[in-house]
Amino acid sequence: MKTEPNLAPLINKIYPRQDTLVKEGVSRRHALKLMGLSPIAASVIASSTATEAKASNAKGKIVILGGGAGGIMAMAHLRKRLSNPDITIVAPNEVHIYQPGQIFIASGVYDPEDIKLDNNDFIPDDVKWIKDEAKSIDADTNTITLRSGEKLSYDFLVVATGMQYHYEKIKGLSIDDIGKNGISSVYLNDLEKGTYEGGEITWKWFNELKEAVQDGKKPKALFTQPDTPIKCGGAPQKILYLAADYLRQEGLSTQCTFCTNTSSLFSLPNVAKELSKTQKMYDDMSTKFNHVLIKVDVPNKTATFAHAYQEQGEWDEDFEMYETTDHYEEVTLEYDFLHVVPPMGPVDAVRDSSLGWQKGTAKGWLEVDRYTLQHRRYKNVFGIGDICGLPMGKTGGSARHHAPIVAKNLISQMQDNEIKEKFDGYTVCPLKTQYGKIIMAEFGYDGPLPSLPFWKDVSVPRSAWWIFDVYMLKPMYQHLMMRGLM
Repeated sequence: MKTEPNLAPLINKIYPRQDTLVKEGVSRRHALKLMGLSPIAASVIASSTATEAKASNAKGKIVILGGGAGGIMAMAHLRKRLSNPDITIVAPNEVHIYQPGQIFIASGVYDPEDIKLDNNDFIPDDVKWIKDEAKSIDADTNTITLRSGEKLSYDFLVVATGMQYHYEKIKGLSIDDIGKNGISSVYLNDLEKGTYEGGEITWKWFNELKEAVQDGKKPKALFTQPDTPIKCGGAPQKILYLAADYLRQEGLSTQCTFCTNTSSLFSLPNVAKELSKTQKMYDDMSTKFNHVLIKVDVPNKTATFAHAYQEQGEWDEDFEMYETTDHYEEVTLEYDFLHVVPPMGPVDAVRDSSLGWQKGTAKGWLEVDRYTLQHRRYKNVFGIGDICGLPMGKTGGSARHHAPIVAKNLISQMQDNEIKEKFDGYTVCPLKTQYGKIIMAEFGYDGPLPSLPFWKDVSVPRSAWWIFDVYMLKPMYQHLMMRGLM
């Protein structure tokens, strides 16, 4: 029987005290040394490294909208592949947040400062940086109107604006309620201002929940997931399992209910099956499927959900199928603690422009080809990251795979060459099933896409993935991904 590599001795060769790796920070030299010793990191790097072609002499003014992971990675890959790049990046934020770390702040593994980076370290002097954001986009005239009123023209556009949160769409709830009255949300942030309170608020919420149980109470804790695409689709369940495990480590438990818009715990059946086993690991944990949070009565601590479902009727011999009846009801649940994942949507500048999908469930999201990431109607426009109207997940892992494809295809477009690079739908969801164990669910349009050939089953919780995620992924992000090196 194969066993997974034990990475702890490798880490201890460099850092005898593992807990200092996150708390004291990691230099670039030590980070790369650590990754070099790690079989996981080495395999991930090898899987994403390709022989680079000679820099292109293609000419054209490129504008990148957004200074998050997608925008910075696109910029880095374009600079590397152009001999004389003319790149402007429009991004109001100097503070750069390593957003996957919010979950680790929420669970007490990281301190808030551990995820704070600086865009000045990533945007070089030869890139023009406009510290503003797009108010509107006129793709027919290749013009952007900035919030300041300034007009900006482009020859080629990379849209990396990310998404926005809509707490206000939950009736009775406001952002001011987050962090009070038993309500938390790991997503709460304002990246333009460099604030990211969601993780800290949720860590406090973890401890308030524990204190309530220690006082002999059996509080009701609700965890929600909306009916919109969300950043990191697994985050609602990560908070659920880590909160429950945080109690379990103290010999405590409470009633935890996951209320999700979905009809299963995960899109991959084997992962869904494993998550169902995970839920059975915790006392008094359950899931209400097809339940969407629509209202919160903050003073009375009740949450109301829209519950839509179908009821199977009699067999119809003529059509050879069961008759079904659609049902809708509103279900109100009491809570003591509530973790809210807000509805999310495309930013206004894209949604209100001709660049967004004009119909269907993807309306407003950037209308790009799912393989080339080129806009389907405006051939000088490409998309990267969460803003893209694609069927697969909105994750940093997806953006990392988008970046080289966008760069190569955009340069091909600049040169009037055939666009050849194809995105396979890769996304990754590191599902924290407990402290010390992660299911690294990697998949794409056609099913699982494991980075490591010896771990083909992406549904298995592994301690090695926890070590990788906590200790190695952030330095890889900071020193490799954000610099176009992987």
